[in-house]
Amino acid sequence: MSSDIKLILEDLFALQRLGIKVGLEHTERLLNSIGNPHSKLKCIHIAGTNGKGSTCAIINRILIEAGLTVGLYTSPHLVNFNERIQVNNKNISDHDIALFMKTNMVHIKKNNTTFFETTTAMAFDYFHKKSVDIAVIETGLGGRLDSTNVISPLVCGITSISLDHSDILGDTIEKISKEKAGIIKEDTPVYIFEQSKNIIEIIKKKSDDCSAPLTVINNHDIDLSKSDNKGSVFNYKSYNIKLPLIGEHQIQNCVLAIEIAEFILRSNNEEILNRALSKLFWAGRMEKLSEKNIYYDVAHNYDGIKALIKTIEKIHPRERVVGLFCIKAEKNFELICKLLKKYFIKIIICQDKEKYLLSVEDLSEEFKKQKINYSKAKSVKEGLEILTNEKMVDCVRLIFGSHYIAKEVYSEF
Repeated sequence: MSSDIKLILEDLFALQRLGIKVGLEHTERLLNSIGNPHSKLKCIHIAGTNGKGSTCAIINRILIEAGLTVGLYTSPHLVNFNERIQVNNKNISDHDIALFMKTNMVHIKKNNTTFFETTTAMAFDYFHKKSVDIAVIETGLGGRLDSTNVISPLVCGITSISLDHSDILGDTIEKISKEKAGIIKEDTPVYIFEQSKNIIEIIKKKSDDCSAPLTVINNHDIDLSKSDNKGSVFNYKSYNIKLPLIGEHQIQNCVLAIEIAEFILRSNNEEILNRALSKLFWAGRMEKLSEKNIYYDVAHNYDGIKALIKTIEKIHPRERVVGLFCIKAEKNFELICKLLKKYFIKIIICQDKEKYLLSVEDLSEEFKKQKINYSKAKSVKEGLEILTNEKMVDCVRLIFGSHYIAKEVYSEF
């Protein structure tokens, strides 16, 4: 990477000092300044708590395999910022990032836009310039007041909803569901997987208010044949699907993606689906880093970690589990601790280089309180050295809790 792009990315990341602004005003003003590229795009909009990224990745693969040029906007990135904005699986170049920032810095400063607002505008501008047939857009936070909610999509999808970012989105599942449902637009079809009754009722009410056709995908429509550490094989409708993503929760994301892709394509076939899925890779989701049963997963809230543990129990039912763990401040931390205490024989705690996540001291204090068996590491690197020690070779080893340690994890593997 040139020093030029390094400085430009520093300027972009410096916008994080403005924090998170819920609302569309700044994004709309910036987009208006650059010609409203979003209004010229055909979009798919995906919200939810867990599974958004996987669902977007699967839709992206299916539509590309069907012959479309597809833009994909997801967040956060794992290693490089460029991962957030892709066209047909190719990341935005340093040159295009620099061009957008240099061309539009005056508008960014004038409108006082945040990091995420600026990045969202960059994605829309890039997709427009690349003349994509369709753009798959993942919400950042919530839905109703998320920067991405300036679009008028062809179709919306809502993945699993649970408590997360309670300080911003609300402290009940009902409040959070209303925020996620905020992406639903007039006469725009909505797809959601079956989940708790109160969540479905809130989505249904919003859909009815917007005259938006709602499709709820039922669990009993899926016939699971096999689920192991290579993925899952299942039947859905007339399709026999081979999904390489590990974990039964990924089946729900896959089925949601199939329905949305089918809506866009007006048809689908098993050959295209399985060809697309055979090429699917989504880093940081039960990603096997070593044949010695070392996995990395970005699960960072109660429901995500619960699904992760369920997957480990399914594919390694008789083995002990050790974890390397760090996490951002989380209101449901006590519930997470109960999971860790029950399912892990030991947890190694650490903190990221950037000090973005909870400190080892804070984690240690909470773990003592919850009587969890743990040890401390000064860094992710040191934690990985402990985790990969020969003494733990007979255990399943799981690195989890955050996207923000990905670069440090991958540098060691």
